[in-house]
Amino acid sequence: MRTASVARKTSETEISVEVNLDGTGVYDIKTGIGFLDHMLEQLSRHGLMDLKIRCTGDLHIDCHHTVEDVALALGEAFSQSLGDRKGITRYGSTYIPMDETLMRVALDLSNRPYLVWNVAFSQDKLGDLDTEMIEHFFQSFALKGGITLNVALIEGTNNHHIAEAAFKGLARALRAAVEIDPRKSDAIPSTKGSL
Repeated sequence: MRTASVARKTSETEISVEVNLDGTGVYDIKTGIGFLDHMLEQLSRHGLMDLKIRCTGDLHIDCHHTVEDVALALGEAFSQSLGDRKGITRYGSTYIPMDETLMRVALDLSNRPYLVWNVAFSQDKLGDLDTEMIEHFFQSFALKGGITLNVALIEGTNNHHIAEAAFKGLARALRAAVEIDPRKSDAIPSTKGSL
């Protein structure tokens, strides 16, 4: 099984993350930010990744450090669980409809992190989560996860739906990309021979 555990402690946050890429979508998540927990639950359930995340952060200041550090720790655990990335499908993409919203997410587990983010929100907060931190979460996760990631809102007006469609899209694209390719399960999916 492809699993990893990461612990991260700074003067701003204390985090533990456990990832099982070959799970069934079981989650146990407590970050102190309800809306972030809800989004990470979507990532687990729709990505069929088992996730256990605990974070204690300086939420008396704002949500920035908690969101950023959870994303960094999760990205690191995700990358570790892939090992040398041998046998993976590598690429994943999906369209996620959610009522009036349509989101496109495409990614490459290239180990060359990059984020293209074409998503806008019309309100500043969703629950206790600043909406500007959603892009920052994706950027930090892609950075530590070694993911080239493209997220684009095709249409949508409801901010909750937009955020949720982005996380569900990430989940489904990751699920496809981490699958073992039965035709090349013994090979790194690159002509370079490494990712």
